[in-house]
Amino acid sequence: MINSLAPLHWRDYELLDCGNFEKLERFGDFVLIRPEPQAIWQRRLPQASWEKTAHARFVRTKKQNSDQDLEVAGGWKIMKKLPNSWNINYVNGDLKLTMTVSLTTFGHVGVFPEQACNWDYIYRAVVSLKNAEKSVLNLFAYTGAASLAAKIAGADVTHLDSVKQVVTWARENMEKTGLTDIRWIVEDALIFARREVKRGKKYHGIIMDPPAYGRGPAGEKWILHEGLPEIMESAARLLHPEDGFFVLNLYSLGFSSLIGLNVANHFFPNESKEYGEFYLHAKTGIDLPLGTFLRFSR
Repeated sequence: MINSLAPLHWRDYELLDCGNFEKLERFGDFVLIRPEPQAIWQRRLPQASWEKTAHARFVRTKKQNSDQDLEVAGGWKIMKKLPNSWNINYVNGDLKLTMTVSLTTFGHVGVFPEQACNWDYIYRAVVSLKNAEKSVLNLFAYTGAASLAAKIAGADVTHLDSVKQVVTWARENMEKTGLTDIRWIVEDALIFARREVKRGKKYHGIIMDPPAYGRGPAGEKWILHEGLPEIMESAARLLHPEDGFFVLNLYSLGFSSLIGLNVANHFFPNESKEYGEFYLHAKTGIDLPLGTFLRFSR
């Protein structure tokens, strides 16, 4: 089943406007301007309004040539006083997350707000698992909001990312959310998944958010269109055959939701899948697409 989904429960985040390859966003009490390669249309609000509203703007100093050219030189132009980092909350019923927003050198801030749709799904999926011991593996897990959602729902969570500083950030988010005992792994995702398969390990939930391009902690090279089939094969062998759920996110220009579906259908041929794209609805009425998803529960 194909869907276009936008989060409905944010209070500490708001997309104010987007266009001219940028987006104007509120994170808590502070407003940021960040690059957005998919916002090829004209902004709705005048540029003067953007600049008057914003506390900081990320400016690239060289052109991004492709979605694999992630290490783009740039920096933040501070326009109003703001802290180096601050907390925001996401609340939907019993799902209550606290996450740190920080201005990174690549323009990311540690939170992908559109992913709240998946946080809600992961929470519900874990609660619905039949097994008393609910194990969840989060690969390419970044700062850990999905890991926190699974943990709050009662799962035993393994959180993996190849960047040690990002895993430290995720641990801090766990502590601020009032949780403990997530298993932290700093490793290449494909190497870890292969090893878990050899061990005969099974997980009741697998979450994957692979980048278009990346490096493992020992310099291992990851390219999405080359590595995705193999890691999907590992995921199929790791997922519990009767009681489990699977979530795949893809944010790569040119990757439609049908690409994820076609890959998943090979390794999970018998599952009824939900797939489509996430978007954020701007206050000015524009819908900004932000990647595709595929997910199912057994």
